[in-house]
Amino acid sequence: MDLLKAVSVMNEFLWGWLLIISLLGTGVYYTFKLKFVQLTQIPKAFKVVFRKDSKEGSGLSSFQALSTAVAGQVGTGNLAGVATAIAAGGPGAIFWMWVSSFLGMATIFAEAVLAQKYREERNGEYLGGPAYYLDKGVGSKKLAILFAIFIILALGFIGNMVQSNSIAEAFKGVLPIPSIYIGIIVALFVGFVLFGGIKRIASFAEKTVPFMALLYVVGSIILLFQFRHEIIPVFEMIFESAFQLEAAGGGILGATIKEAIRYGVARGLFSNEAGMGSTPHAHATANVRHPAEQGLVAILGVFIDTIIICTVTALVILVSGAYKTGETGIALTQQSFIAGFGTFGEIFIAICLLFFAFTTIIGWAYFGELNIKYLWEGKGVIPYRIIVLLFIVIGSAIHQVDLVWELADFFNGLMIIPNLIGLWYLRKAVHQSLVDYRKLY
Repeated sequence: MDLLKAVSVMNEFLWGWLLIISLLGTGVYYTFKLKFVQLTQIPKAFKVVFRKDSKEGSGLSSFQALSTAVAGQVGTGNLAGVATAIAAGGPGAIFWMWVSSFLGMATIFAEAVLAQKYREERNGEYLGGPAYYLDKGVGSKKLAILFAIFIILALGFIGNMVQSNSIAEAFKGVLPIPSIYIGIIVALFVGFVLFGGIKRIASFAEKTVPFMALLYVVGSIILLFQFRHEIIPVFEMIFESAFQLEAAGGGILGATIKEAIRYGVARGLFSNEAGMGSTPHAHATANVRHPAEQGLVAILGVFIDTIIICTVTALVILVSGAYKTGETGIALTQQSFIAGFGTFGEIFIAICLLFFAFTTIIGWAYFGELNIKYLWEGKGVIPYRIIVLLFIVIGSAIHQVDLVWELADFFNGLMIIPNLIGLWYLRKAVHQSLVDYRKLY
């Protein structure tokens, strides 16, 4: 058995019902335990994120921390992942993507609260995330080290190879230059931002993330307006397909709803990263009055990523009829925009993918760096950054990335396990934090 096949088999087990049930179960628990915090506290979350009176300190504003988190969340999954979910699970997968994101809002609230509660301040910088709350909260140094190693490999190295490859592939038909040159250009820009430290990363994120999200959403809305007569039928199709027991044209009884749940939930969680343990690193850096305050802000990250951006991608694919072409992944999304904008649609998606993947690289590289600092207390940061840049260049030059994707999925899955252990072990601390916050504010 070759390495690709071996990793694929492990991923089928890991990313099958095991992680899906674990992640959804965690979301269900926190949703009820926190009394539907993702609904009842949303107005307060918007007030917090735009509040100007953040306390003085070493960290970032809530908006900067949210932008840094969203930079890591919004990536190729919002364009290619949604398309894959529809191609594999049908239109009904979108309904289950919404369900997973709703539950994920409660999970990510818990992650942000714990990141704030167990962070530490070192050399004028706040450091936090699952490694820190597994170590200081759970009291398990081994779980903390395992998580740190997994996220460095999954996001910092292998994941960023995938992102740079996606950028190179998107521009292959737009710019007549070798892919590796695109990788070198991307690496140079990433290096400039990354070597500037968290302040430069946050400054870049707060300016770029809102712009890239707005650009893509506006383009999608224009396309949806062209196919406005299909919008209501598409929503009907999504809800009908989500609970359809028998596949169209025959098929195995129950196959349609099974695939819709599996791919909708898996792609939704992969896109918004709720429960994965990545975004808490950004939320740990925020200057807020109370840990629960940044938990509320974290909820908005999932809302932006899945409820807004993933939803417009899904609607564009469905209303344009592109889902009937047999394409999948980014090619399916491109076909959708070509249907509305002609050849400009391909260029538009290439530009959006550049922004999405580039900001994800910045976010993921930073998340990995925080875990380098955890493992070696500040040593090894410069070599880590250099290795990240090398992986970006290598990733752009690879034409067959199946193994890279499978390895990224594998380490993503592994890092979820210790993070979920921490979320369950520290569930009382999360609940008490929200109770205290409601009393104070």
